[in-house]
Amino acid sequence: MSRVLGVDLGERRIGLALSDPTRTIASPHSVLERVRARADDHDAILRVARLERADRIVVGLPLSLSGKHGPAARAALIEIEALRAAAGDEFTIEPFDERLTTVSAERSMAPARLTRAARRRVVDKVAAAVMLQSWLDRQVSQR
Repeated sequence: MSRVLGVDLGERRIGLALSDPTRTIASPHSVLERVRARADDHDAILRVARLERADRIVVGLPLSLSGKHGPAARAALIEIEALRAAAGDEFTIEPFDERLTTVSAERSMAPARLTRAARRRVVDKVAAAVMLQSWLDRQVSQR
């Protein structure tokens, strides 16, 4: 089985998480700083997917608490389509509900007593891992 790359799209940073080869456990991977051109951000995501031998990319979709597509979700869907176009047939790319992943990530880091700056450096990749773990768990429950 191949790995899965989880992506948490933010305005300034992109959090990445990676599954293990059995697709059981998600771990924080890295944080990409956004650059001016979204195409360059997408190339960086695809580079990591290739390097880590992922065949699927799961991108967090920030639905509103009611489950509706607000402005952030619509913007994410546009970016997901651009990432799909850049990936071609090389990767399967799918959106996944990421509601409350950043909140969960921040709560999970509270016991570590990180400084605000330290939290800011890791919260995006932890949020990506929370979202990806949720996706992995759902795959198991659907079998």
